[in-house]
Amino acid sequence: MDLNGKHVLVVGLARSGMAAVRLLCKLGAQVTVSESKAREQITELPVLEELGVEVCDQSMAVFERGYDLCVKNPGVPYRAPFILKLEEQGIPVITEIELAFQVCQPQHFAAITGTNGKTTTTTLVYEILKRAFPDKTHVCGNIGTPLCEIALEENLLEESGHYIALEISNKQLVNIDKFRAETAVILNLTPDHIDFAGTLENYYMSKTEVYRNMTESDLFIVNADDEVLAEYLEKVPVPCPVQTFSLDREDTDNFIKDGMMWVGGEPVLPLDAVHIPGKHNLQNVMAAISLCKYFGVANETIRDAVSAFKGVEHRIEFVREIDHVKYYNDSKGTNTDATVTALKAFDHNVILLIGGFEKGLAMDDVKAHLGCVKKVIGFGACGPRLVRETVGDDGIVVETLDEAVAAANEIALPGDTILLSPTTSSYDQYSCFEERGEHFKRIVNALEE
Repeated sequence: MDLNGKHVLVVGLARSGMAAVRLLCKLGAQVTVSESKAREQITELPVLEELGVEVCDQSMAVFERGYDLCVKNPGVPYRAPFILKLEEQGIPVITEIELAFQVCQPQHFAAITGTNGKTTTTTLVYEILKRAFPDKTHVCGNIGTPLCEIALEENLLEESGHYIALEISNKQLVNIDKFRAETAVILNLTPDHIDFAGTLENYYMSKTEVYRNMTESDLFIVNADDEVLAEYLEKVPVPCPVQTFSLDREDTDNFIKDGMMWVGGEPVLPLDAVHIPGKHNLQNVMAAISLCKYFGVANETIRDAVSAFKGVEHRIEFVREIDHVKYYNDSKGTNTDATVTALKAFDHNVILLIGGFEKGLAMDDVKAHLGCVKKVIGFGACGPRLVRETVGDDGIVVETLDEAVAAANEIALPGDTILLSPTTSSYDQYSCFEERGEHFKRIVNALEE
């Protein structure tokens, strides 16, 4: 992709938008930015002006101009009228991952998508590959660091052969064109992001984009325990070799037997080397190992990396124990399936804190998995509905997370677990799930013993 002198529109800034802008400017493109914020609220404005970037609002006139390419921030709805206007004019619309992929030298991509478990799996893939290929392994994508940023910092425009653990969301997959991973996985498919995708069908179908461009030399990892995934793999056949894995069966390529994870026909990892809680994390570990074995990583390297891995922040993260009450931060539990997964990691006496931005997800699954829960406390915009649909009058409803923790502490007894697993996003009171999780940890760490 030769972008020298080309007129490129970047829609939406934030970190990925700015990374795309910097990369485009490095490649000699004439860049226009369209941002929904008022000009005086754009903190990046001095940098943009120094780069010679034109900054515009999101009035329709901006999108009626002629551009050679549009790079869209993943958070911008792909069905927005102004995006559809660009597509009507035949202007290609891509995300920054596609941009980086097209302008970089060939790299080794391991792509991880799915509804839940992406960050844990991606982080573990990175930790394993980093031990095998030090100084040439990077982690990026939906996990927080844009691929465009890595491309600039690690000189991927000129160097090839780096190993990239890439977490990729449905919002990033919607606008791919040529992106291709050498190995990839869809961890699972459960309801989420209907507000963005429009329908659950659209959401599930968008995940299959991760393997659309894969070839006979690549390898797609299939979770044989996920029935919804099986349905969509049948609708959209995988064009490359596949390798199946299961926690419950032994008739798959990779499986659990005699206390060991078997991958590629050999025992690779003893289960007692896994130090992150929950059956779901065994699934994440098996997927990560399967991806890394494709690149020829030695079993000893895998064992060392997994043994040292303690999980990721905001995902069933142990915060502290006070008076024999344990506190866990699962702020990344932004859909009902994630909360169900968290609940399965505990046996009893859980005080569950749920609530946040109203995404409209039904609570049937959560309600069916409350066997370990002694009390549900709802907070935030949708807290009242979530409590009503799970435990009704037996629950507690408050307005803020501070009040939710205080209410939990009032009823907690020794041996109880206070678990923040909101089931929804944070945008009613926070900018992101990380901010919500950090706030929860500050509240907990400020409690007196």
